[in-house]
Amino acid sequence: MDTFGELEQLVLLAVMQAGTEAYGVVVQAAIRRKARRDLTLGTIYKTLSRLEIKGFVTSELGEPTAERGGRAKRYYRVTAAGRRVLQAQLSALRAMASGLDVGLGTP
Repeated sequence: MDTFGELEQLVLLAVMQAGTEAYGVVVQAAIRRKARRDLTLGTIYKTLSRLEIKGFVTSELGEPTAERGGRAKRYYRVTAAGRRVLQAQLSALRAMASGLDVGLGTP
């Protein structure tokens, strides 16, 4: 089974939370706000690229925008395979933490 690390988990969860507006800056802001991790955009985009190569996310270019000097945003979404692996990893983490006093025993 394919797996990925904590960084990839955070990025996938942030993409899922952002929904149709998931692009680098939004993903970075979600991670900063919810996980209290300050990741550079370079780190976010490298991780998204790795996840796309593995088939866990897909991306498409949006329309060019004036606010970005005519450049388009690249939007990401999690694939079914990405959701399956993420769900399996989070379930394994909950199972390992079950019964321990770390707050992960219940969903």
